[in-house]
Amino acid sequence: MHHHGYLWTGPKDRFDQEALRRPPYPEPPPAGSRPELIQRYREVAAEFPTSDLPPLETAYWPIKPSSLVRGTWEEAKEAASWLGERLAEYAPRFASEWDRDPSRLARLVNTAAEQLHSGADVSYGFYLERPTYLSLAVVTCCPNRADAELACPIA
Repeated sequence: MHHHGYLWTGPKDRFDQEALRRPPYPEPPPAGSRPELIQRYREVAAEFPTSDLPPLETAYWPIKPSSLVRGTWEEAKEAASWLGERLAEYAPRFASEWDRDPSRLARLVNTAAEQLHSGADVSYGFYLERPTYLSLAVVTCCPNRADAELACPIA
């Protein structure tokens, strides 16, 4: 078991494009479907695996390009430490004073270490200066508990 880290920052309105953040259905729309439905399916099928947008389900990060992996760690503590470093780096830009609280951030890192050690994924999101959003995630790999069929992004 190992862990991969992901980081995304960008406009909140782009992050809110949920159709581009979920994988397409395994089967395309049936023949005779409305043209706009077929076009939307094609758009999502082409864009989801190549887009840098965070997936709605953390376990789907490995489907994205491997170039988006920001780090790989064998130990959960190391992956949680990376999260802590990113939280410290971005904390001055957090829109909420509550989110900047150092003791709260330390609790998030400790919780992340526990979750990763148990084989779970971790995902955090924060509003930065408006209208920017920060998404941080660490995915447990080989196998992923949420979806064991997903391949490791770095083979």
